[in-house]
Amino acid sequence: MKKPSVIIGKKQIILASLTLILGLGIYGNYILSKTDDKIKPTGTVDGVSVNYGEAQLVNTEAEDYFAQARIDKITARDEAVETLKTIMTGGDTTEEEQAVAEDKAVSLSALIESENTVESLIKAAGYEDCVVYLDGESANIVVKSEGLAPSQAAQIKDILLSEVNIANENIRIYDMN
Repeated sequence: MKKPSVIIGKKQIILASLTLILGLGIYGNYILSKTDDKIKPTGTVDGVSVNYGEAQLVNTEAEDYFAQARIDKITARDEAVETLKTIMTGGDTTEEEQAVAEDKAVSLSALIESENTVESLIKAAGYEDCVVYLDGESANIVVKSEGLAPSQAAQIKDILLSEVNIANENIRIYDMN
């Protein structure tokens, strides 16, 4: 009977070394991660203790809303203008399609100008901030105030109607504090 010969080559040495390193890594991780199985507090924020996973009330300010609303409105309008430019300068559009795109561009420009004018007039009337959304058929106005009295809503409506022609039932005024 032949004795088995044990040949230790480079591959066996590398495999044994990697296995040993892996085993040491697992053991080290086990030792270092031993805890008392409790969630530790992270510290204090403005004198209040905060723990991981605990829900917290986030106070959103009206200024943040108005700033974000303006950014969103500008972004949407820029995309619409870019689409109209693409249609107007496209080589495969008919003259009729280009005329329609030009009319839409003119009406969009008029809406943007009207929105800015109404916002300025509402602020001039004594309101801290506002955002106006016009689409030609309806108007939505968000005003920063502690609550609007009917007379104040009527004043805002008069300001809007002095600038654009929109049916009364399509005008919405919201207040935000």
